[in-house]
Amino acid sequence: MKQQAHNHSDAYIMKTTDDDEREFEAFAREQDPLDIEAATWVVRKHEGLDAQAEAELQAWLDADPRHAEAFAEMDALRGDVQQLPDDDVAALKATLNEGQQSLAVPLPARPDAHPAGRAPRQRRADTRCGQPWWQAWLPRVLTACAAVLVVASTWLVWQYWRQQPGFEQTYVTARSELLRVTLPDAATQGSIMQMDTATRTTARLFRDHREVVLEDGQAMFTVHPDKQRPFHVLTGNMRITVVGTRFSVRHTQSGLEAGQTVVAVEQGHVRVARDAGVEHAPAPDSGEAPLELTAGQMVVADASGHLGPVRNIAPSAVANWREERLSFDQTPLAEAIAEFERYVHTGLVVHDPAVAALPVGGSYSLKEFQRFTESLPKVLPVRLVRHGSVTEVVAGLEAR
Repeated sequence: MKQQAHNHSDAYIMKTTDDDEREFEAFAREQDPLDIEAATWVVRKHEGLDAQAEAELQAWLDADPRHAEAFAEMDALRGDVQQLPDDDVAALKATLNEGQQSLAVPLPARPDAHPAGRAPRQRRADTRCGQPWWQAWLPRVLTACAAVLVVASTWLVWQYWRQQPGFEQTYVTARSELLRVTLPDAATQGSIMQMDTATRTTARLFRDHREVVLEDGQAMFTVHPDKQRPFHVLTGNMRITVVGTRFSVRHTQSGLEAGQTVVAVEQGHVRVARDAGVEHAPAPDSGEAPLELTAGQMVVADASGHLGPVRNIAPSAVANWREERLSFDQTPLAEAIAEFERYVHTGLVVHDPAVAALPVGGSYSLKEFQRFTESLPKVLPVRLVRHGSVTEVVAGLEAR
């Protein structure tokens, strides 16, 4: 089996503990929430924001005049500290290291760091007459700015850390190969992923959810129930969400329903929706609510993510490729051949569009492809013409 792996741990070990989380949150609560929020935005702003984050920042600034004021003060403090002479910065860092200032020092107000006509959030008298404002307030400015910006930076790192998977691995099957994988998302009886031929998936396990990206192919999932960590399958532009159930997902570039996403439920229920990058939400412009499927139901989503009608399917017929069988029901001949081609080299070609569109049906073992080939002239108005190493299916009846 060809396999590419990116293991962060041999077992499913999360990167943080509840004690770590409580300790950090207690530390953050000691700081001024508005200062932390403003400093977080300042840090993010200077690291670079995409269009969505810029819109979120603007919405936060517009929500309350104090937000814009706090942001301006924190941004000004950051700039002032960066512009200080190196000797002053070094001396004050030494002061900080000696612990002479508390991390919870109130933020001082720079005289020009607030909008015209509005009083600063904190006003202090300058006791050092004749000196620049920053010389009078330099220790407090550096201490407060360093404290809050460190808290903000730490918070962003913490959030980033929480969002990283504790386990990540890519699985690949070759043509004619099947693979059964037990995911380490539970101490015992983890979720099972059965992969069909020519399939590529990437599994990621997070603190609050589990996900599998199906890049190509099809897979059957038996999900370990865990209401605290829903299980998502992402493929194409679709998101399939469950807590615990048995279902199959198909998204292939060739064969049956190529380019589309097919979801079929054997047991339990699943939610199918356009993936908008936000859990449990359809794309804003889709106009479609998430669709709930129960056992014995299936749905096909086209390449744009539009969901077709719900269809009934016998639960026993879900993912019958696990038994190395293919079933066709009024399937165009070209699609049927392409589906076989995913598993074996057929040697069949069809050039005539009219022949390619002829419907075929029946259930066939993958080991009986030759029987499928030999049956074509018996059930369709076609002939088999040999051309070297390939056999062309052409229109016309064979001589009896």
